[in-house]
Amino acid sequence: MNLFRFISRGLAPLTLIAAIAAFLQPAWFLIFKDTFLWFFAATMFAIGVVLDPRDLRATARAPGRIGLGVLTQYSVMPILGFLAAQLVIIGGMSPALALGFIIVGCAPGAMASNVIVYLAGGAVAFSVALTTVATLLSPVLTPSLVEFLGSALLEIPFWPMMVTILWTVVAPLLLGLGLRRLLGTHLAQAEVVAPAIAAIAIIIICAYAVAANQARIASVGAMVLLLVVVLNALGYSLGWGLARVYRFDRRHRLTLAIEIGMQNAGLGVALALKHFSPETALPGALFAVWCILTGAGATAYFRRTRRVTDVAQLP
Repeated sequence: MNLFRFISRGLAPLTLIAAIAAFLQPAWFLIFKDTFLWFFAATMFAIGVVLDPRDLRATARAPGRIGLGVLTQYSVMPILGFLAAQLVIIGGMSPALALGFIIVGCAPGAMASNVIVYLAGGAVAFSVALTTVATLLSPVLTPSLVEFLGSALLEIPFWPMMVTILWTVVAPLLLGLGLRRLLGTHLAQAEVVAPAIAAIAIIIICAYAVAANQARIASVGAMVLLLVVVLNALGYSLGWGLARVYRFDRRHRLTLAIEIGMQNAGLGVALALKHFSPETALPGALFAVWCILTGAGATAYFRRTRRVTDVAQLP
C-alpha cells in the first residue's frame, strides 16, 4: 500500500519526470497511441471509486454556491482559452495549436484538484461537488463551447466529441460509483489503490502527448509554455477574485481558485488526440504538467501557512 500512496502523492514530480523522459525518448511513450483513451477512462473509473456520496449530499444544501462555481468554471476559463488562442494566431502559429488552448479552457475542473484542496485546507466537499457537476455537464458543455469558440479555426466534430466524453468520462465514473457500493470491507484498500491508478493513467496520457509533440515543443515551446503559465495563473487569480465578489469565506475562496485554475487537461488531451491532431494536444499536455506542479506548490505553501497560523493561535 505504501507504493500506491507514493504514486498518488507524487503525482507532480512523477508527471514532470515522465514528461522530460517523453521529450528525450519519445519512442518509449508512442506505444500508447492506440490506448490513451482507455487510460483516461481508467482515471474516471478510479475517481468514481473514491467519490463519497455523503460529501455530495452535504454540499447539495448550498446549490447556489455550486451553481456559481460551475458558472465560473464554464465562463472564465473558456474566455481565457479563447484569448490565448487569439495570441497564438497573432504569433503566426497554427490554428490547430490555437484550438488546443480553447479545448483546455472548455474542459471541466481537474479531479486532482480535490486532493490539492484537501491538502491546502480548503472546502473539500465543495471541491468534490464542483468537479463532479462540471464533469457530468461536460458531455454537453465542453463540445458546445469548443464549437462556439473554435469553429472559426477548424471544423469541430460536436457529436463525436460528446460521444467520446460519455464513454470515457460519464460511463466509467458511474461504473466506479457502482463498484464502490459493492466493495464493502475492501473499500478502504480501494481508496488507496484507486488514486494511484488515476495518477499512473494521467502520467501516461501527458507523457504520450509530449512524445507525440516532441519536435513541435522544440520549435514553439517557449511561447506556448508562457501562455500556459499565464492561463493557469489567471485562472487561480480570477477564481479567487470572483469568490470574493460572491462573498465566499476564505476556505471556499481558496477552493474556487484551485478549481478554476486546475483544468482537466487530461480530458482536453484525450479529445484533441482523438478528434484533431497531436499538435492540438500540446497545450493540454503542457497545461496538465504545469497545473499539477503549481497545485502541489500551492499545497505546500498553504499547509505551511496553516501550521504557522495554528501555532500563533496556541495559548
